[in-house]
Amino acid sequence: MQAAGVISHAHLVFHLSRSIKKTSLPRASSTSPPPLSSSLATSFSIAQVAAASIAMAVQPSMETQAAPANSSPPKDGRSAEEKAVEDWLPINASRNAKWWYSAFHNVTAMVGAGVLGLPYAMSELGWGAGIAVLVLSWVITLYTLWQMVEMHEMVPGRRFDRYHELGQYAFGEKLGLWIVVPQQLVVEVGVNIVYMVTGGTSLKKFHDTVCEDCKRIKLTYFIMIFASVHFVLSQLPNFNSISGVSLAAAVMSLSYSTIAWGASVDKGKLENVDYSLRATTTPGKVFGFLGALGTVAFAYAGHNVVLEIQATIPSTPEKPSKKPMWRGVVVAYIVVAVCYFPVSLVGYWAFGNRVDSDILITLSRPKWLIALANMMVVIHVIGSYQIYAMPVFDMIETVLVKRLKFPPGLTLRLIARTVYVAFTMFIAITFPFFDGLLSFFGGFAFAPTTYFLPCIMWLAIYKPKRFSFSWFTNWICIVLGVLLMVLAPIGGLRNIILNAKTYKFYQ
Repeated sequence: MQAAGVISHAHLVFHLSRSIKKTSLPRASSTSPPPLSSSLATSFSIAQVAAASIAMAVQPSMETQAAPANSSPPKDGRSAEEKAVEDWLPINASRNAKWWYSAFHNVTAMVGAGVLGLPYAMSELGWGAGIAVLVLSWVITLYTLWQMVEMHEMVPGRRFDRYHELGQYAFGEKLGLWIVVPQQLVVEVGVNIVYMVTGGTSLKKFHDTVCEDCKRIKLTYFIMIFASVHFVLSQLPNFNSISGVSLAAAVMSLSYSTIAWGASVDKGKLENVDYSLRATTTPGKVFGFLGALGTVAFAYAGHNVVLEIQATIPSTPEKPSKKPMWRGVVVAYIVVAVCYFPVSLVGYWAFGNRVDSDILITLSRPKWLIALANMMVVIHVIGSYQIYAMPVFDMIETVLVKRLKFPPGLTLRLIARTVYVAFTMFIAITFPFFDGLLSFFGGFAFAPTTYFLPCIMWLAIYKPKRFSFSWFTNWICIVLGVLLMVLAPIGGLRNIILNAKTYKFYQ
């Protein structure tokens, strides 16, 4: 599976090199992504198949949107019916968001429960490498996020409201879809499944903490309880309608992160704390280091929804959306730094290489505070699930309305979104160890869409002068991103193999 990803991205870089040498963009490739064969990645195989179907369905509807970089934007020849359909879709339905909406949407998308695992990643990396990876990831992802904000309206009179629309403009109709849609679906559907497991697990921890003498309840039932919330919230039509949920989630992420590092400071440094690498053997140290890279990559993964978030902000030639969007992104990244760095550094300082994969487990007391933190995690991942699900809802409803000609309306939305929530719930119940795959998917799925795909698009579209500062900067990000994509899954896959005997279906 990893090899297939490497070949696919090598193919992409090859096309880019040709596009820089020539004046035209590369021709679209008709080759479809290879199927996933690992049994542990069954759900992601389904996501890839769904991606192929959506790519085939979305492509005809996008043909009228492509325009050469050196041509004037096409005139809007849509009928009133077509415009009504566009305005009904979740991403286009509302364009009156304020800049602070983008701030808490981005915080909710980026700061996940994975922040609680960053001290553990530090124990695999050590002080020097750990701080370097955290800072470098923060800087690179802020830069690539800025690129996407800038490219949203680079063609006068036109907005790239979806990640795959930008991909089509950069690489061509078919190739752009095949590059972006499968990866975006793997990321967004994968995150939704992970958050189903995380939400159910945190609910179970809350229950077991406040009621130690109660009968133990299977994780399956807590996942179903968590999913029941999304059967309701998923009916909210667009990003602006979930702004209240997203704001609450952003506040919760800052709150439980503060609890994590604040309680660590209160507990103080362990006696005889050891800051040496967790593993004792050379192979263990190497694979642990690679796995930690995937954990950090997963922590900076909000790019898959950034264009969709920016699409909700109003824009005029005098006041383009990129200005309020960038203001919100800067605020969001400050919050990200406030969440990530204290938890990572203070948690590692207090517990060294004895920290658990979830720092709340290491803290364990006071019980009421740990219970509160777990409930905050639940509220946060409720909002995060909705943020990542909205672009998927948009893809599904686009296919149903434009390709299959279903009439848009509440009934269609109710059925389509309910089926999707039920699907992610079923996969989460079937594979409750899904959150143990963070390192693998952090490197394989998140690295391309977050670390280097925006840079490749920038080079393909703007064609900066060779050996200029922009050219060097983008190629450095591409090289580091490809290395992350190749190396991080190795450590994650080793962890899966080592822990496979502890995995149980339908826990």
